[in-house]
Amino acid sequence: MAEQRPYRINRRKLGGVTVGFILVILILLFIFRKKSSEVKDIVVTITHLSDGDNDFIKDKDIKEIVKRAFEADLSFAKVGQVDVKRVESILEQDPFVENAETFIDAASNLNIKITQREPILRVIDNNGLNYYLDKYGARMPMSKYFSARVPIVTGAVAPYVTDFLERKKYGLKDVFLLVQRLNSDDFFAPMIQQIVVDAAGEFTLIPILGDQKIRIGTLDDLDEKLDRLKVFYKEAMPYEGWKTYRTISVKYKNQIVCKKK
Repeated sequence: MAEQRPYRINRRKLGGVTVGFILVILILLFIFRKKSSEVKDIVVTITHLSDGDNDFIKDKDIKEIVKRAFEADLSFAKVGQVDVKRVESILEQDPFVENAETFIDAASNLNIKITQREPILRVIDNNGLNYYLDKYGARMPMSKYFSARVPIVTGAVAPYVTDFLERKKYGLKDVFLLVQRLNSDDFFAPMIQQIVVDAAGEFTLIPILGDQKIRIGTLDDLDEKLDRLKVFYKEAMPYEGWKTYRTISVKYKNQIVCKKK
């Protein structure tokens, strides 16, 4: 019968296991203490809009939204009781908020980072409704803090519906697509201040410089119309003068029809 060797304890391994166990205990204690501690402060960071330091919403509004939703001031809540995902979800329901990110830092501060919706046009319809549309087609109300410098659309504007961009033919969709096309052009983006829609669904552009009206008709052959208009403004207008014409029309194919004052 073979002689059994005595079991020897590997002290190095035992020491490693002991240290690991102690570290786990310390980490658990740290997590427990952190979760049981109170939120020290709510720190709101709002990404400014592209045109400067103006904002549609302020940090005090963000804190008030959270307070109303939780029916309490989270500044006095336990860290472990704060559901950061729910905070994000609630904030992203606000029409001025495109994205919200929240986290609790090592100092037990609840950090909220807000990305605002950025409008590309403003609508004033015949029913007196006044609102913005952002780059995704989401409707935004007017802000008490700031009015964005974007083209204003007036006239026979089709009413807003949430799925207007998915519809095959819809007046508000044409408005949105027109503004998108103008904004994509470095020449027209800073030039147009107002767009008027008539009952037939035809568009008239009103530029910032001069007081002429630019009639483009429907969106049919829009790129070709804008190309003709750009050539006219670059080559003819400097010689004729910005205040020479009352109307400039490119609605007819291969034509530019102007009426002088």
